[in-house]
Amino acid sequence: MHDEHATMSTVLREADHVGLRYERRLAHSPQKVWRALTESDQLRHWMPCDLVGERREGAALQLPFWPAQVERYGIEEPALHGEIRVWRPPEVFEWTWDTDVLRWELQPDGRGTVLTFTTWFGQPDAAAAANAAAGYHVCLDQLAELLDTGSVGPLEDADVSSWEGRYTKAVATAAEGAR
Repeated sequence: MHDEHATMSTVLREADHVGLRYERRLAHSPQKVWRALTESDQLRHWMPCDLVGERREGAALQLPFWPAQVERYGIEEPALHGEIRVWRPPEVFEWTWDTDVLRWELQPDGRGTVLTFTTWFGQPDAAAAANAAAGYHVCLDQLAELLDTGSVGPLEDADVSSWEGRYTKAVATAAEGAR
């Protein structure tokens, strides 16, 4: 793992809503990163769910968790729904995942790409936000490794525990600052 991938997200607060913003510098073209963000054969290595549906603004999405994720975490509702809000290849991809909003922005940077991922949680639950933050952190590390090496270990085997405590503290600190 590269040190730049280890950077924690910025915890965002807007009224009762909690969000996260991650930034990663990737040594790959925006087109290659875009494929990893949008194609099932790439998503299966770093994202806990697939994106099934037409790729265009306003399109409905089915978001089935990969079978290994369902088994590992005992997910009771193995498919959620979403919608593509913004589809501007290879620059911006924004979609909803149930009540959450996920926005992926790609900016060319020399011979690579700056990926900015921002998510807003639909429910103002600090504990859930901290757990999701650790999960997204690991997902982005998996994405970077996949892009760098062409392979990565199974996502369900990735260890989020080293990040959970840090994100619990960061989310709690942001919640205190908003009061």
